[in-house]
Amino acid sequence: MTKLEEFKASVRMVGKTAVIDLHGEIDNFADSALNDAYDHAEARDPGAISLNFTDVVYINSTGIALIVGLLARARQSHRQLLTFGLSDHYQEIFRITRLSDFMGMHEDESSALAAVAE
Repeated sequence: MTKLEEFKASVRMVGKTAVIDLHGEIDNFADSALNDAYDHAEARDPGAISLNFTDVVYINSTGIALIVGLLARARQSHRQLLTFGLSDHYQEIFRITRLSDFMGMHEDESSALAAVAE
């Protein structure tokens, strides 16, 4: 299998929420960049962290495991973890794997940020 798109992640603050913008494929090659981005977000001591999946083209089982790892880190630090921009396909996978039970899934950034404010 050829690589579709190299994974990249960047962090920006929107109020007291750190938004991690994800881009490309989330697989075993994404491990270091994803964890570095999460470390960078956490260092800003946000009230919540939101994962932006809008530009994610592929997530495999290793990628799901990496996301579970981020969820574990968020729960350990008592920090809310939200998602937005998941395709219908990945929304279904998050429901099947029950990730949606532990992290808020939202259609877009504004609804994710509104959920943090509640």
